[in-house]
Amino acid sequence: MKKAILAKKLGMTQIFLETGELIAVTVLSAGPCVVVQKKTIENDGYNALKVGFGDVKIKNAIKPLIGQFKKIGAEPKKVLKEFKLEDISGYEVGAEIKADVFAAGDKVDISGISKGKGTQGPIKRHNQSRGPMSHGSKYHRGTGSMGAATSPGRVMKGKKMAGHMGAEKVTVQNLEVVRVDVDKNLILIKGSVPGPKNNVLFIKDTVKS
Repeated sequence: MKKAILAKKLGMTQIFLETGELIAVTVLSAGPCVVVQKKTIENDGYNALKVGFGDVKIKNAIKPLIGQFKKIGAEPKKVLKEFKLEDISGYEVGAEIKADVFAAGDKVDISGISKGKGTQGPIKRHNQSRGPMSHGSKYHRGTGSMGAATSPGRVMKGKKMAGHMGAEKVTVQNLEVVRVDVDKNLILIKGSVPGPKNNVLFIKDTVKS
């Protein structure tokens, strides 16, 4: 991973490209992320940057967090995350990572927590088919066979059933950066990204280069 940043999802809109094509984009408020700590192979066994993102009130921050940021002379941040970059020599503690690490045309992978949809049945949750809806049918949106008259006669592990849907980590790969506004720290991504508005996302170089 050569570069990465944390961002907040602001919502979706549409823009015109230079070719006149109208496309849907997701607007992300990317950074600035403050470098809180540099982890090295000598001290920690691996190279990484610990960064903070998102403002938080002092009264809502825990004491260890306040102390960690006080060491570097920065205000506490809401989210802490490690970036395992290939080269961290160009970063110093207290430095900021801004939206300009990416440029238009870059391909990225974006990870975040998907929208929670509560308890859903197998048709919505697992895209299963329903039974006949005509009069007389006694099976419409049920779970299906539970393994009756089989050996062993029990419900097997992994059976797709109704249950909690969403609110899980999702990664969308190979998305295109359409535009970067350095002054406002905005990144426009072609298409949609995981999660609701104000969701914190992790953006990194795509593995499908």
